[in-house]
Amino acid sequence: MKYKVHHFKINMREDELRLEQFLNKLQGEVVSIAPNVKPIFRPMGATAKVDFLFIVEKQI
Repeated sequence: MKYKVHHFKINMREDELRLEQFLNKLQGEVVSIAPNVKPIFRPMGATAKVDFLFIVEKQI
């Protein structure tokens, strides 16, 4: 089996349609989507932000 890993930069509030279009264009089967979660520290407390996604595709 062959796999391909895609690096997809994303802004979670704005890129929902762009992600949907990207996933629909893939030829193979999506095996996994792994978000890169970056912690953000603010005066009121800590939160997190997703910078990019790793999308693993199983090649046909």
